[in-house]
Amino acid sequence: MPFLYQLRLALRNTYVRLALAACLVAGAAAALYFSTSVAQDTRALLRSQNIGEITALPAQRARLEYLLLAKPLSETPRYIFKFKDAPSIHVVKVPATSHLSLEREVLLKHGLPYAIATDAYLASHKAALQDGDNGPLDEAGAFLQRHAVDIGLVLLLLCVLKFGIPGMGVSANVIAPGKLKGSLDDLIGMDDIKQEVLHLEDMIRHRSVYKSHNIDKPFNVMLTGPAGTGKTKLAGYLAKRLDIPLIQASGSALESGYVGGGAKALNALYRKACARDSCIIFLDEAQSLFMPRGRGERKWEDDTANTLLGLLDGVKSSEGAGVIWIVASNFDDASSQMDEAMLRRFPVKINFRLPNKAERGALLKHFLSQKAEGCVDWAQLDLAQVAEVTANLSPALLETVVERASMLAIQEKLLIDTDLLFRAFERATIGLADRAATAEKQVQRERIALHELGHFFMQIDPYLRAGMPLAEVKQKSHLLKISTEAVSKIGALGYVLSSGDDLSLRTLEELERDVIGLYGGVAAEELFYGPRGISVGSQNDIEKATTLLDTMVNKLSMYSRSKLDYRQLKHTHGDERTLALVEAKADELYSYTLTAIGDYRSAIEAIKVVLLERYVLSKDAVFELLEEQLRVA
Repeated sequence: MPFLYQLRLALRNTYVRLALAACLVAGAAAALYFSTSVAQDTRALLRSQNIGEITALPAQRARLEYLLLAKPLSETPRYIFKFKDAPSIHVVKVPATSHLSLEREVLLKHGLPYAIATDAYLASHKAALQDGDNGPLDEAGAFLQRHAVDIGLVLLLLCVLKFGIPGMGVSANVIAPGKLKGSLDDLIGMDDIKQEVLHLEDMIRHRSVYKSHNIDKPFNVMLTGPAGTGKTKLAGYLAKRLDIPLIQASGSALESGYVGGGAKALNALYRKACARDSCIIFLDEAQSLFMPRGRGERKWEDDTANTLLGLLDGVKSSEGAGVIWIVASNFDDASSQMDEAMLRRFPVKINFRLPNKAERGALLKHFLSQKAEGCVDWAQLDLAQVAEVTANLSPALLETVVERASMLAIQEKLLIDTDLLFRAFERATIGLADRAATAEKQVQRERIALHELGHFFMQIDPYLRAGMPLAEVKQKSHLLKISTEAVSKIGALGYVLSSGDDLSLRTLEELERDVIGLYGGVAAEELFYGPRGISVGSQNDIEKATTLLDTMVNKLSMYSRSKLDYRQLKHTHGDERTLALVEAKADELYSYTLTAIGDYRSAIEAIKVVLLERYVLSKDAVFELLEEQLRVA
């Protein structure tokens, strides 16, 4: 078998060699013939670049009179052939890369006879074959045609390096002062912040005065404070008062997705501002630029912050003297660690805060007064009561509450009054309540009612035990309503809606009351269902209580004479001691809660019956029922 295989292979190779020899002999004869006759046929030359004419030759073998190949090693070889029944001579110019495939797959594979045109032939028929299509311009055109894709990619790369990738760079438009809306008067209340802004305006307008004190560029401004307090609007107000354009960009938009993109975007913003002499560059949500540098191993992550540092306080020059940088952040150096070098670049810092009760009332009145006449029932509107309920809400959230009230008023064909604003506050903060989701879950509704009433009674427990009259207890209570309706937004089958307070500095006693109030729900479940009847509905309460206890015991060291932040010492002293302290205090407060709530068992059962019947009880209804129970007792 191997012998037969080798014999067949040898015969096959011999056949191929004979076929190639025959092609070369026939091609040489064709070349000899063509060299003597083509001069007379140059009038009928047909030039093209259609490779299909070559691939069609095997099917027209009987008609083929001769086939020549001119300049096979050049960039553009030529195939020259003539048919017996036609006087025209065809000259097909192909790229060198296609020529190799054509020679192998068409000429040799089908045994078509061809010959290589000699230099003598090319010299004698130069005019006929080239006809000006082989000059410098044509050679350049052929080169461009062959490398069009490569050249396009190189040009695209150069554009990316110079201008960045479209859609990945920062998008910032120059806003003329005439197109900026609003004024400083729209910043309701906040008189302390207004004074800071007016002082900043004075610094910018009277630069010469400050230069006499060697303050040559006090125009890097840092705005900090909670979201929705007006930082973005303030930048627009200032640009409008100074009558200079504003360039606004987001801090997150500076990161373009490739190394150096943020630095390039910042430099582009700076050049755009310098071209306008006096201009404000406002970077919103730029807290990431204030984080300490050098935290990661990838050093290029700090390129954007390093570039901003250089632009804020780089080499002293006349360029950019009129550029004012305003950077806004939801965090400040008191609430989070920030880069010291970056903070030093901002001699002017304006800290925004949440509005107080009087300012909330003024804001609500301002938002409501912008509505058309007849939309608000001012006679039935107690803005002081609404302002008290909406504690710790930012101006933006207050505006959202008013907008939600308008939507409810339009939908129900009502005027905006106190009750509608309360409903809008509930809808904006908690979400849409669904009674149908708990209508057929009577056992769960009873558990929810007991749980929520447990929260309520433990919130007013200190006042009741102090012998305070019920009217005063009602006044001090932050309760708005108790509901056994489901709320999908917070994932609850019931809730207690309470108003906030403006206290930011809470004492140890007040924090312990907060923990006891959180434990009220789970304690009520244990009171009525036993220790093994506590449900998973207490998860959120326990998480909040754990956070408060961790702050009281570990961070503020409220139960120790040595005032230390134990959370910073966990790595050296271990977690067992701090965990034992938290567990001991949690056990103490929960034991008190469980004992105290037993005194209200009969009142809880009585109010529970009414709550299950009505689904929702307002503050007035709850205290009416409580007064009745206390009178009976």
